[in-house]
Order: sequence, then C-alpha cells, then structure tokens
Amino acid sequence: MPLHALAPLRIGMLGLGTVGMGTYTVLQRNAEVIAARTGRRMEIAMVAVRNLARAARLVDEDVELVDDPFLVVNHPDIDVVVEVIGGTTIARDLVLRAIANGKHVVTANKALLAVHGSEIFAAAQAQRVVVAYEGAVAVSIPIIKALREGLTANRIEWIAGIINGTTNYILSEMKDKGVSFAAALADAQRLGYAEADPAFDVEGVDAAHKLTLLASNAFGVPIQFDKVHVEGITQLDAVDVAFAERLGYRVKLLGIAKRNAQGLELRVHPTLVAADHLLAQVHGSMNAVMVKSDAAGVTMYYGAGAGSEQTASAVIADLVDLARSTGVVHRHRVPSLAFQHHAIVELPVAAIDDVQTAYYLRLDVASLSRTLPKILGHLAEAGVRVQQLEVLEHPDDAQLNAVVVLTDRTQQRLLRMAIAELEALPTIMGFVKTIRMERLG
Repeated sequence: MPLHALAPLRIGMLGLGTVGMGTYTVLQRNAEVIAARTGRRMEIAMVAVRNLARAARLVDEDVELVDDPFLVVNHPDIDVVVEVIGGTTIARDLVLRAIANGKHVVTANKALLAVHGSEIFAAAQAQRVVVAYEGAVAVSIPIIKALREGLTANRIEWIAGIINGTTNYILSEMKDKGVSFAAALADAQRLGYAEADPAFDVEGVDAAHKLTLLASNAFGVPIQFDKVHVEGITQLDAVDVAFAERLGYRVKLLGIAKRNAQGLELRVHPTLVAADHLLAQVHGSMNAVMVKSDAAGVTMYYGAGAGSEQTASAVIADLVDLARSTGVVHRHRVPSLAFQHHAIVELPVAAIDDVQTAYYLRLDVASLSRTLPKILGHLAEAGVRVQQLEVLEHPDDAQLNAVVVLTDRTQQRLLRMAIAELEALPTIMGFVKTIRMERLG
C-alpha cells in the first residue's frame, strides 16, 4: 500500500490553549515528516473552544470549531480525541464519553489520570480502545514509552525523578543566589514558571500525580494517588540549602517509587543528593527521571518538563502510535499501564513512618558543650546512627551554633522519637529541621 493510502487519522481536540495550540502548530509544520514516519496523515478536524472568534484567527478555515466539547466526543467521524483542557471534572466526563463512543483518547492531563485513572483505564479496556498519556509525565521525556517498551524485559527496582520544573527552578535559585523560598517563588512567577496559585507545584501534588503513573507502569500496580506520601518545598530554608551545598549535597524535590520485600514505597519530598550525582546536575526548570532495573541497570532520561511544543511532541508521539496500530487487535497493543490488564496486582504501600532513609538534621543550639552529648545520646538511644556531625556558624544569630547531623538509614518513626526528645531540651531553639537523603546508586 503506498504512503498515505490510508484515510487520514481524524482528530478531535478539546481545548486550544498552550498545549492545544502547540499540538496544532507542530502537526501543521511537520505534517510531511510525521506522515513519512507513520504511513498515514493526521488531520485535526474539529476543535472545541470557549472563544470561537479567537480560535478562528489561529487555525485554518477547514477546522470545524465548536463551543460544545460533547459535539467532538460524540461526532461519528472523529477517530481520536485529544484532551488538553485539564482538570478532573468536565475532562473526566468527556473522556469517558469518548471511550463509550469507541474513540481512542490522548491526554496530557496527569491529574485526571491520577485521580480517575482506574475508572478510565477500565472503561478503555472494556471498549477495546487506547488511552495514551506520554505528555502527562515529564513532557518532552519519553519516560512512559521507556517503561512500557524499552524496559519491558526488566524488573524495575526503583524510580527517582525531578518531575516538576517549577520546584526545580525555585530550588536552583535558592542554591545559586542564596535567596529565600518566597523570593525564588516570586521570580518563578514573574518568569512564567509558576502559576499565580502555585500550590499544586510547590506542595508536591503535581509531582505526586506523575509519580502515580510512573509507579503503575513500572510495577504493574493500580493507580493509587491517595497512597503517595507528599511533602512540598514551602518549609525549606535557604540556610539548609546552603549548608547542604557546603557538605557536598544539593536539595531536590524528588518523586521516588521503590519496590521492597514488603511492597512499595511511594513518596514525594525534598531530598539531599550528592552534588556529583546526575540528578544534582539537573538545573532550572528541567526534568530528569532515573530508573534502576535488573537487566539494564541504571538509566536516566532528561529533558524539558514543560512547554507548548515540548508537550505537543509527546502528544503527537501518542497519535503516531495510534496511527501505526491501525488494524491491530486490542490484545496486541501495548497496554495502557505497561502490564496486561489481568496482570495488574495491588501491592501494599509502606506508611512513611516505616520507610528507611538517611537524614539531614539541623539543630540551632545555644550551649554547644552542654548540648552536643545530649544530641548524640538521644539519637543513640533511638537507634539512629550518626555518620557525620558538623558545627557551623549560624547565619542569623551569632549567639547560636548550627549543628548539622547526617544520619545512617533509619525508620522515620525512630527518628521522630529522638527529635521529640531533642526539641524538649532548653538549649535547642525551635524545631529540628529534617530533610531526607538518598544515595540512588
């Protein structure tokens, strides 16, 4: 069959914002190369938008514009629905309707899949259609494809990633310029890296959405966003970022999914990593995901974590996969969550108190000679082993010493007991600052 002999893949798009416009632009600009690789042309036939007049100025006149998105998902001639409106309410209804109508779905909506993914993937399985979502995680990095296809022969041991560009930009600014979290956030908002309401990013929720999808593809477990332990970066002090750097570490917000003998660890939190570690070299708004598997070993994937055409690249990659699989029976397609539907098995997720990591501790101490033995004593009594202890000049108060302790791996519950005892000492001012540490060898 000659190139392009197949009928075009007719695409209905929900939304024409940043991602939607990027998808339209890249499809138009690279139509020939995409068709040459796919063997089939792609045609955006219909777009649902709120502002019809604005959209009419942006797209060709042969694209049908409507202001009711249900007209798109119900249209009999649409093959694939691209959902780029975001959110978890109307987007859920539209995606489920498209699936019920036998249409494939491509989405970059990580929140939708993290919250409603179980329902959506079950519906897609029942209707024998595909829900593809490469653009939902780390955008320009093809990490979903790597887990589902490139590493399919491997037993995944852990994933650790910088999967939120906003927080990575803020932490990079705090390290490079020594500014506070508030100042770095304000700069990120000025430059457009952070939203006016940045809570989803800085509180770690966005990263947790993405980690949920990564874990399901890595370990063959259901979508379980509600079991992810989530801590953001709002409580980080610039002094701890600076002290970490002096000790040879950098602070990154990591999403970590690990398989252990008891089940899984799913956690998002600020983490100290060695300054010479690959993840420590990821600066600004860039993303990176590291995967440890039994056969391939450690692999790392790096790229832009946001952007109009960067996200479009991932969305169109999903469309290309759909175009290439025309005529392939459903059971022979790559499963939505990397594992066959019947092989998805729920594993217990460890409570954060039971997770073992090393820790960075900072204690502001008024009387060093009286307090140091008590610090070491309380940690020893709790079974927390000290790897390194440094006494540093306190940047804000000449009457205080900053005692920084790096611990061996320990359960959080044991450390919590020791910290409670330490904070009760009259010579320790305020709370003990704690940040987890990971070696990720």
